[in-house]
Amino acid sequence: MNNYLSPAELLASYSAAGVRKMERSAASLLLLGALAGAIIAIAAAATNTAVYGISDTWTVRTICGLLFPFGLGLVVVTGAELFTGNCMLPLTLLEKKGGSAVLMVRNWALVFAGNALGSLLVAWLCVSCGQLNYSAGALAVYTIRVGAAKCALPFGSALGLGVLCNLLVCLGVLAAASARETPGRLMGAFLPVCFFVLCGFEHSVANLYYIGAALMAAAVPQYASLAAAAGVDLAPLTLTGAAANLVPVTLGNILGGAGLALLLWYCHLKQGGTPS
Repeated sequence: MNNYLSPAELLASYSAAGVRKMERSAASLLLLGALAGAIIAIAAAATNTAVYGISDTWTVRTICGLLFPFGLGLVVVTGAELFTGNCMLPLTLLEKKGGSAVLMVRNWALVFAGNALGSLLVAWLCVSCGQLNYSAGALAVYTIRVGAAKCALPFGSALGLGVLCNLLVCLGVLAAASARETPGRLMGAFLPVCFFVLCGFEHSVANLYYIGAALMAAAVPQYASLAAAAGVDLAPLTLTGAAANLVPVTLGNILGGAGLALLLWYCHLKQGGTPS
């Protein structure tokens, strides 16, 4: 038996799994979405904690690129529901093996809500329980700086970086699903996500933590004063600023995932035929 699936086998398998994803109960989608959101948020919190004292951008990106991808690996092995991975669900509709556009949108809405719940819960715990107190609040300053920078991204930049991000995340999901053994699944998830983190692309679920934690930290007077003293521009860090990032990034993530699904379906299934 091969230790991997061929592209056509992989896509057919994802299409079948997509039907099951669409037909899950609302409670299951919300809970598994919350689990995925919490996992991604913890990965984001871990990378912030690992690099907050480093000023060199290359070093920061490299360390984050080596650490953050394990978040997607844990999502894959636990069977949690991640919105960005589910952006490939149009593949299931193209295969016409079940599901519907209404069920797909229902899945996206419930999973995104669950992801948001899990991400923001982790952000709240990190802020309220003092996890950001490292180095006399330097971690809090870094967290605020990251969130404010994301809120200041222009719409077009956030959209394009969202497309590129989810192109890689969905490649990671597919690469992980192509392996039959856990080490192969983890490595498949690792490399594409490493690439997106190194390049600074934008992931909507991770941003729910980055921006959420920044907003919560900025609401703590001690953290806000430290950030202001460090020269952080707090003006973009508002709920409006959060929406200005999350809306285009989420749209970009949908375009990246759905576009990849369409391309692969056309080349491997429509043209090559669905494997029996």
